[in-house]
Amino acid sequence: GAMAEECVAAVDQGTQSTRVFVYARDGRVLAKHQVAHRQAMPHAGWVEHDPEEIMRNAMECIEVATAAAQEAVPGGISVKGLGITNQRETTVAWDRATGRALCPAVVWNDLRTSEISARLTAAHGSKDGLREKTGLPFSTYFSGLKMRWMLENVPAVAEAAERGTLCFGTIDSWLIFHLTGGAQGGAHVTDVTNASRYLLMNLATCAWDPECCQALGIDAATLPAIVSSAEEYGQIRSGALKGVPVCGCVGDQQASTLGQRCRVGEAKNTYGTGLFMLMNTGERLVPSKHGLLSTVAFQLGKEAPVVYGLEGAVATGAIGISWLKDNLNLISDPAESEPLAASVPDTAGVYFVPAFSGLLAPHWREDARGTIVGMTMFTTKAHIVRALLESLAFQSRDVLEAMEKDAGATIARLKVDGGACQNNLLMQVQADLLGIDVARGSDPDTTCRGAALAAGLVAGFWTKEDIFAEEEQGASVFSPQIDAGGRAERVRCWQEAVSRSLNWEFAKAS
Repeated sequence: GAMAEECVAAVDQGTQSTRVFVYARDGRVLAKHQVAHRQAMPHAGWVEHDPEEIMRNAMECIEVATAAAQEAVPGGISVKGLGITNQRETTVAWDRATGRALCPAVVWNDLRTSEISARLTAAHGSKDGLREKTGLPFSTYFSGLKMRWMLENVPAVAEAAERGTLCFGTIDSWLIFHLTGGAQGGAHVTDVTNASRYLLMNLATCAWDPECCQALGIDAATLPAIVSSAEEYGQIRSGALKGVPVCGCVGDQQASTLGQRCRVGEAKNTYGTGLFMLMNTGERLVPSKHGLLSTVAFQLGKEAPVVYGLEGAVATGAIGISWLKDNLNLISDPAESEPLAASVPDTAGVYFVPAFSGLLAPHWREDARGTIVGMTMFTTKAHIVRALLESLAFQSRDVLEAMEKDAGATIARLKVDGGACQNNLLMQVQADLLGIDVARGSDPDTTCRGAALAAGLVAGFWTKEDIFAEEEQGASVFSPQIDAGGRAERVRCWQEAVSRSLNWEFAKAS
């Protein structure tokens, strides 16, 4: 019979769902499977996931996608490695002895740590007290603050810390721990891209920083070991992929930077739940003076150099479209947003700042809230839906401008991915507001592909040179269609709208 086809699999554990893709050596997708998980919001500003549910979903996706690939390929498949990519910052606490989660996972966009963030800022006299070491400001966004909250507010976590059996980690750590044996000797690791988001890692040394751990009151012994993005972490102990090495791990935004094959000086923007722009700055660690984050882009092997990046994270991207549907019932399906917004030529002077959970890059204002300005009796739901779509492009423009200032270089074209980049109106507005070409590749799932590229590197499927030599086939390019004058006027109005969204914290639910 035919030989089994060698392939790699990748788990993409996202904010809203878990997906597994199986890729052939030539990059074809052989099979995929996706399962959504529950979003729990027990209080205003809180967002939780169930780590056990996420683990079950990951196992189910692995089983179903592997079986589907076996079916699809005449001689069956032989999986040589598994890569993992994940929603970053979302934090899990578990007991090493039992392998069980000690409380719900606290999600990246959860605001319960705002008091801890304020406390740290006051203690250090600035939001940037640890930025020089970590590349990050104090913010509710980062994992270290979520761990601090758990230690102070979840008795089971404090007790496990006393017993010496507490494990903290991001979702990648939780998945790898369970895949490689769980309580029976599972690996407790996180890759350098995920570790760079804890507010505890020294960016220059890529090690946990004693001063940062002390500032947040976290015992480094509870933290995962920091590993590269492409090496073997352990073998899968059960299920369809038993014996397969887990050998790639990259945080989701860094994974899509890899999947987009961003070379030094190139940037990508992902239109997902949030909006995430990342620029590859090479082996140069660029500090940000304009409200971005310095972060690790990837490290493709234990001995490989660490590649750095500049990142701008925006909390409200496509989740704003879900809000129009679920909260306001303005649309009954996210896909309706494009034709409805296109039914009007412009927003008729309406600007929508979707600061539902404050503003992240480049403003870092936890006191901002969602604001719609410029409405008249002429305003219809089409104008409001269009204004929300345009806000994604305005927010991305703010980030790109900051990135060019920090890097001291211009970005000639922007690579884009993520679910909402399929919206042609949004992509055209993005090109108009940036004044540069926006290129959308034919692969909508670059995040998963990035994790597979890392795993396939270890499996010997391709080299680092192969990864970055690849040119995007069949990209759709959107070019600007408005002049600089029209652009400047709209940007001025947007900045005015942003200023109206600030200083709203007195309305915060206590």
